[in-house]
Amino acid sequence: MGVRIPPLVQNNVNIMLKYFSEAFEELKSNVTWPEWAEVQKYTIVVALFSVIFALATWGIDLTFTKVLNGFFNLLKG
Repeated sequence: MGVRIPPLVQNNVNIMLKYFSEAFEELKSNVTWPEWAEVQKYTIVVALFSVIFALATWGIDLTFTKVLNGFFNLLKG
């Protein structure tokens, strides 16, 4: 006597396995992967953009903080 798996669950597992198998095959045979030098170049571009964007966001946040603090200090009197 073992665990009985309902047909619906077993069917869903088979569908998922088939999906992942086909997706892996697609990635392996039909996707054109970039060269390592290109990956490195784009990684540097993304890292630099991320740092610049983070600094810009920090600057805007700091500016709004100072503006709002000044505004509320004016309201206090």
